[in-house]
Amino acid sequence: MQIQNTQANANTQWNVFSTPEEVAIAARDEILQLAQTSIENHNEFRIVLAGGSSSEHVYALLAKEPIDWKHWQLYLGDERCKPVGHAERNSEMIRKALLDHISIPEKNIHFIPAEYGAKKAAQLYAEEIKNALPFDLVMLGMGEDGHTASLFPHHAHDLQESVHAVFDSPKPPPERVSLSLNSLNSSQLCLIITTGKGKKEAIKQWKDGENLPISRVSSAGTTKILTDRAAVP
Repeated sequence: MQIQNTQANANTQWNVFSTPEEVAIAARDEILQLAQTSIENHNEFRIVLAGGSSSEHVYALLAKEPIDWKHWQLYLGDERCKPVGHAERNSEMIRKALLDHISIPEKNIHFIPAEYGAKKAAQLYAEEIKNALPFDLVMLGMGEDGHTASLFPHHAHDLQESVHAVFDSPKPPPERVSLSLNSLNSSQLCLIITTGKGKKEAIKQWKDGENLPISRVSSAGTTKILTDRAAVP
């Protein structure tokens, strides 16, 4: 049961649900709806996937849907610099939750080559996404410190970059690759999915206007935050 829907401004909507399961179902439905519209409009759906347990639940739901995956182009918001197949990589979680259960052309999967190290991977991925912008939909999660993708509080990045090399993540591993805010905000819909009582303080700071990475996310189209009652301050 959805229990709240408030608008912070003209293009940002807060949606609070009773349980994480309802959040995941709502996210799935948002994704499927925009996928259909995007495919009708330009014959493909460009979606940026996120890491994290909340997103993992959404992928498990999508894997059960009768989707014609050949029209989907999958990108990644951030990645940890670990070897291919490493359990800590977001791409590995997505593979297990989604890719292993669907039929999608390999050429439609555009993941970050983080095994090359942060600097080279960021350069390669900037070329990879150049012709994909603007994205149709960007999925994001949020950490307990208010970080999103691999954009962390008190980190500074070149605002002209589309992809950042991250060398000093406060969470291991220290080397990561992340889409920039400019790239993340270049979307028709940004879907921020965050659940659990551990997120309550960050959401309070976010709503109070503190300068967190998550608070700087503002889609060129619409930003929808999907959260559960446990995370609401």
